[in-house]
Amino acid sequence: MEAKKLRISTVRGKKIISVSRRTDIPAFYDDWFFEHLQKGFVNVKNPFNPHQIRKVSLKKEDVLCFVFWTKNPLPMLPKLNLLKDFPFYFLFTLNPYGRDVEIYVPDKTELIETFRKLSEQIGKKRVIWRYDPILLSEKYNLAFHFERFEFLAEKLHNYTEKCIISFIDFYRKTKRKTAHLHLREISEKDKKMIVKNFSETAKKFNIKIQTCAEKTDFSEFGISHGKCIDDELISEIIGREIHIPKDKNQRKECNCVSSIDIGTYDTCHHHCLYCYANG
Repeated sequence: MEAKKLRISTVRGKKIISVSRRTDIPAFYDDWFFEHLQKGFVNVKNPFNPHQIRKVSLKKEDVLCFVFWTKNPLPMLPKLNLLKDFPFYFLFTLNPYGRDVEIYVPDKTELIETFRKLSEQIGKKRVIWRYDPILLSEKYNLAFHFERFEFLAEKLHNYTEKCIISFIDFYRKTKRKTAHLHLREISEKDKKMIVKNFSETAKKFNIKIQTCAEKTDFSEFGISHGKCIDDELISEIIGREIHIPKDKNQRKECNCVSSIDIGTYDTCHHHCLYCYANG
């Protein structure tokens, strides 16, 4: 029997809660999150108008799914039982860069172990690996990415089903913060070389690759445009097929579906130099 399609407006008004594009709540604000989960709501400031505050319900009957964005969910692991009544999944960014780029991100060996622990607790379908953003310099060249992507894929392939990749966007603040790294613009030729190599590696480890907010079509390599906030994955998690409109507040190339973000800009302590969310 074909699954019944439900639109977001018919799922009793439930919303997807993004936790968070703007900061790393699992790494630094897990206590804050669970305190507000217990309260049943959180007040969120409009990042473009701090005097405008929105009350967002975190009650079970109002939440369709929590989507957690993080580089280090370790603080949350002992508390995941508090989410037993909620659908949720994690977008776990695990890049190969050093402290010259990701200044306060924990040691990558530790993060690989954390990735495994998280997957063992909640299942590999609900742990999406992000290799994002891809940047190029004399140090972080093509050969570096080819070798490190294969290394990470080998370590993580039993603990995830999907990897989302994207290439660095040079926002004004990104250019300023990364100037000393001498990053270079990534040509279409370089992009295709990277994607081709990653695709071949991912097939070897049975990992599906999708892109995030990329204009270039990489379908010739078996790679499609993905959506980090993904109604198809949520359908699998909740056991009902749903359709949610595209988020009109994101970049044109972003395919994420509509959600409510509860984070605050300029509060992440990882201080990654490529990040748009910290000034």
